[in-house]
Amino acid sequence: MFSGIDEVDWASMEHAYGPADDVPELLRGLASADPAEREAALDGMYGAVHHQGDVYACTLACIPFLFELVVDPGVQDRGGVVELLTSIGGFDLDEDDEAEIDEDEIEGAANYAMAAAAVTAGAGVFFELIADEDPGVRLAAPLALATLHRHPVRVLALLRERLPVEPDEEVRLALVEAAGRVALRHRPLAERVGKWLGLLAERADSPGLRLAALAQLARCSPDGLPGDVVPVVAGLLREMRSVPEESGDRGDGGEHAPPGGIPAREDDEPEPGPDTSPDAEPVDPEPVASVETGRGEHVATPTLVGQLRSLSAQENAGRGAPWAADLLRTLHVGLDDRVGDRTALLADQLRSPDRRQRIDAVRMSGGLIRAWRGPYEELVALVGEQLSDPEPRLAEAASHVLEELFGLAAPAADALAARLAADPGSWVKTWASGPPGLSSTVKALARLGDARAVPALAGALELPQVAHDVGFAVGHLGETARPLAGTLRRRLAEIELDEGAYDRASPLLAGLTALRAGEAAPEVLRVLRGAPEYRGEWLRTAALRALGAFGPAAREAVPELRALVRRPGTASATEAAEALWAVSGDAEAVLPVLIEGLQSDQVHDRRAAAVALGALGPRAAVVAPRLRGLLAHEELWLRVDAAIALWEVSGRTRETVGALLTAWEQNRHVRVRVAECLARMGPVPEGSAAAHVLRSELVSVRRHNAMDGGYGSHDIHEDEKLLALCRQALRGTGKGSTS
Repeated sequence: MFSGIDEVDWASMEHAYGPADDVPELLRGLASADPAEREAALDGMYGAVHHQGDVYACTLACIPFLFELVVDPGVQDRGGVVELLTSIGGFDLDEDDEAEIDEDEIEGAANYAMAAAAVTAGAGVFFELIADEDPGVRLAAPLALATLHRHPVRVLALLRERLPVEPDEEVRLALVEAAGRVALRHRPLAERVGKWLGLLAERADSPGLRLAALAQLARCSPDGLPGDVVPVVAGLLREMRSVPEESGDRGDGGEHAPPGGIPAREDDEPEPGPDTSPDAEPVDPEPVASVETGRGEHVATPTLVGQLRSLSAQENAGRGAPWAADLLRTLHVGLDDRVGDRTALLADQLRSPDRRQRIDAVRMSGGLIRAWRGPYEELVALVGEQLSDPEPRLAEAASHVLEELFGLAAPAADALAARLAADPGSWVKTWASGPPGLSSTVKALARLGDARAVPALAGALELPQVAHDVGFAVGHLGETARPLAGTLRRRLAEIELDEGAYDRASPLLAGLTALRAGEAAPEVLRVLRGAPEYRGEWLRTAALRALGAFGPAAREAVPELRALVRRPGTASATEAAEALWAVSGDAEAVLPVLIEGLQSDQVHDRRAAAVALGALGPRAAVVAPRLRGLLAHEELWLRVDAAIALWEVSGRTRETVGALLTAWEQNRHVRVRVAECLARMGPVPEGSAAAHVLRSELVSVRRHNAMDGGYGSHDIHEDEKLLALCRQALRGTGKGSTS
């Protein structure tokens, strides 16, 4: 094994962390008899040689040696090596990707292409591995074939032939998943695969296999799903709970079952044999997902691979079918915008006696609500019911989901309040490093504006170190949190104005700003005057915002504010001018400063000046030409701010609305800001372009800010705010007209 490995000039190559002269040691480690050494080597391959999916010259040089490893029956844990090869070779560049590659990326793109070619050229070995004695290898081989082999029809035939004789249930599920992958990558085969999956979903004896078939059917051929998919899936889940899984139980009808694990019928179309080769070009490739290949006891190691395996083992401990959660997630992805079906399915899961299934359902509920609009009252109430469960992971998962829902969490308000009252010790979470923070339960209840969160905030304010997010919670409670103003003021007065002043003072300033607690002006002024050099600019900004929120109640700050505006063109001058206008209403004093700020070299400062000028309204009409000139600026957010300010100072809507609607189409993230302006303008005329845009948004099922593979903690709140503003603009409760 490894013939010629020492002849490769590894030292001339590099991986993610420098020279690649350690790669031979990693490759030999993959063949070690020591489980810990094998795992450390695999971790090194992913961490350096194939770092975050990258392909280097040394990655390419490894491919022949990795193939040597996977075909040697004496090597243990070969399933992990099969997965590594699948990941290295499974990246495809489509035409759009190629068009976007710049000069700096050409070498990397070439490496991806060469890796795909090299691994695909050797993919024939996976045909043999699909019947390997090692179940971990058999688990990884189907997806390797589906991802890498150039003859998808042969692959499908093999998957079907293998299914009825495969003894391991999890491997059987991998065979079905691989068929779905083939259908997604080779769309001309989707109908054939969908027909087979449909038969499996109807007739396979194993409920897990039927669920797997439904999940893949939802992904590659959703029109083939049964109309009653929700009760069918619910029944399968109940069947899986009631019938213990037995090792080696094939559940496929035994030796009398035809290929595919289902009875034959006359209209079942025969599959071509292994020699058939009408190829189809790959379409819409997916990123290769890693499959857990551990098939027994594993040595705990400090590697990332070891930690992930340990976490997976903890998560799946005691589960009769640990793969069921993955199947359900796949099914939900396939159901896509069928919000009603997905909601009903999750509601059934949340009523399950199986706590682990409920944990999965809580997490998937968060993912559904985060991406799709819909009526979620029942689902949210069921998530709320999990808060009282004695299983801490379930209750914690539920509170985290509810925290992100803001107003949508209302059906769970009583459950949140009960959990809060039952455990005062959990109101604030402390960490090994960094400031403490409010618990998810406190934040969820506060974001509902529920007064029952006030005692928790009061308790948090009495701790030696104030929770960093207490001010934001106060902001959501509004006047309900007015009793906290005195404590916020007292704690701010106690802040030592040293290098840590910003971290300690900012949550208090945020709370006082939200409450518009003008009586705290003396304490805020102390902070403004004594802000230290370290993060002093941030601290002054927070103090100025507080004074601006206080309005005329902060009149004693006027001399200080007038002194600050004498440095026009700076960010602090703009912020001080904005506060001075709010406190004194002296347009003559602030207008020159804001006009200067509008000419800043920094886009951020120009945006701040435009927003502040808009607050002056007609008193700043003189700047309309300057604002109009910014409507053609290259920075989209500046164009939006300038357009809104132009309407506020001039009252003219035609050019403003046009600019706003253009920005709406160009960047979905400006839509809330645009809708706020349209709502303030007043009734949007029926038949207008603005009305069409707003109504189109309201009928969309997908949230405007939904992202694949990521999300923000305020995404749901922002999207619900957008919907409310769209309705308001169409109803016409603003102060003007867009005509």
